[in-house]
Amino acid sequence: MIHKFFVAFIPIFVAIDAIGLVAVFMGLAGNASREQRQREGFTGIFTALGVSVGFVFLGKIIFTALGITVADFQVAGGLILLGLAGRELLNIAPADREATEDFGIVPLGMPLIAGPALLTALLILVDTVGLVFTLLSLVVNLALVAVAFWNADLVARWMGRQGLRGVSKIVALLLAAIAVSLIRRGWHGV
Repeated sequence: MIHKFFVAFIPIFVAIDAIGLVAVFMGLAGNASREQRQREGFTGIFTALGVSVGFVFLGKIIFTALGITVADFQVAGGLILLGLAGRELLNIAPADREATEDFGIVPLGMPLIAGPALLTALLILVDTVGLVFTLLSLVVNLALVAVAFWNADLVARWMGRQGLRGVSKIVALLLAAIAVSLIRRGWHGV
């Protein structure tokens, strides 16, 4: 049982990238007060939870209606993940990442927390380890994101800007490897 939990936990942990999200979270928050940042952070987490759980239950129904297979989604998700990882590794920031007061639902909840990496991982993990372990791993990972957001000031001071950037690059490299694995498995229809 512990093995199944970690088989689900690790890809979700890498897909969400809680440490990398702290830097993005602080950038999105700009000069917002601590209370406003925390409110928007929890809004983002609950948005990501709703989108993720909805996708777990409705994703395959939508695929059937559109004639898409999980292999198709793996290749598409892998290509998107590879692009996101490449953008992070090459320091190509999107132009719309600017400070605003309302950032909890979009872009924080969706697509930064519940993005293509997470949604792809969830669909595959439900088939691999089952619904219970997948949802449990999702909730534990989102709890870690909540702790990171709650302590964002402390984490940013402790790790420093360079430390956050370094961890984010390592996670982006792992994300690129997961993306290549998704494309390979999708291409072979595994």
